[in-house]
Amino acid sequence: MKNFSHFSALFILGFLTLTSCKSDNEKVKPVSDNIDTLVALYPDSVPVLLRHGKYYFGKMRFDKALPSATKAFRLDSNNMDVRLLYAEVLNNDPKRTSENILSAQRHFDFILKKEPKNTKALVGMASTYTFMQDFDRSFQYINEALRIDPKFRDAYVMKGTNYLQLNNMALAKSSYETATQQDPEFFEAYIALGDLYNSEEDPICIQYYTTASQLQPDDIGIMYKLAYAYQQYDRLDEALAEYRAMYQKDATFAMSLFQQGYIKHIYMNEIDSAMIYYNQALVVEPKFVEAWHNLGMCYEAQNNIPKALKSYSQALKYNPGFEKSREAANKLR
Repeated sequence: MKNFSHFSALFILGFLTLTSCKSDNEKVKPVSDNIDTLVALYPDSVPVLLRHGKYYFGKMRFDKALPSATKAFRLDSNNMDVRLLYAEVLNNDPKRTSENILSAQRHFDFILKKEPKNTKALVGMASTYTFMQDFDRSFQYINEALRIDPKFRDAYVMKGTNYLQLNNMALAKSSYETATQQDPEFFEAYIALGDLYNSEEDPICIQYYTTASQLQPDDIGIMYKLAYAYQQYDRLDEALAEYRAMYQKDATFAMSLFQQGYIKHIYMNEIDSAMIYYNQALVVEPKFVEAWHNLGMCYEAQNNIPKALKSYSQALKYNPGFEKSREAANKLR
C-alpha cells in the first residue's frame, strides 16, 4: 500500500478549506471579478470584507483571505460569521503555527458559547483537535454536530479525515461515501475516494474519478487522474483518448503529451510515434527532464547513439542529479 502521510495532510487542508466557506444550507455562489475592486472602494465594509475573504478562502488563496478576514474581525468581532471565517482561515492556512491553531480553537469556543448548535463551529473545533492528533476530542465534536444535523456533510468529511489519519481505510471510505450521499455533487470527495482506492490498487477508483470529471469537466487535474488510472489498469485506448482531450483543453500541459508518448513507447513499442509526442512535450516544456531521457531511450532503440547521448546530456543539463540519464549515457560511452 502506498504511503498516506502526504495525502492525508493535503486532504485535511483541502477539505476544510473547500467546505468551510460554505454555509450550512447553500454553497458559495460565484462572485464577479470585481470583488477586489469592491474592497478597494469600501475598505471598511464588513460585508464586503466577509464576502472577499470567503471567496478567496474557497480558492485556497490565503494570502488574500487572511487580510480580509483579519480586518473584518477587527472591525466587528461580535459578528459570528466574521469570527468563524477568521478562525477557519487561521486554522487552515498552510503557514499556520501552533499559536494560530490555538487561536482558532479559542474563536470556535467563543462561537459555541454563543451558538452551541453551530455545526460549522463544532466541526471547526474538531479539526483543531485533529491537527493536535487528539482524535478522541475531535470525534466528540464531530458526533455532537451530527446529533444536531445527521445530514451535515462536513462532519462526515472530518470523520473520514480522522479515520484516514488513523489508517482505518474502510471507515475513511465509508465516511466519504456518506458525505457524497448528503451532497451528490461533492466533487472533492469523489477525488478523495478515487485516490484512496487507487492507493490500494483497486480499479474501482476509475468510477470515482469519472464522476468527479463529469462534475467538473474542465478540471485538468482530475482529467489527468482519470487518464493515468486508465493507463495504470491497462485501459490504454481510454487513457490515450483522455490525454488527447486534455491537450485540446490545455495545450500547455506537457504531461498529457508525455504520457501519450510513454504509452506508445513502453506499452505499444511504437517508437516513431512516441518520439513525436516526446518532442511535442519538449516544445511545450523545453526543460522536461523525463521527456529528454525517454527520447534518448527511443534514439537508443533505433541505434542512433549520438542523438541518444545528446538527449541524455540535455536531461542532465536541466537536472544534473538525474541518475537514469547519467547511467544510460555512461553505458553507451
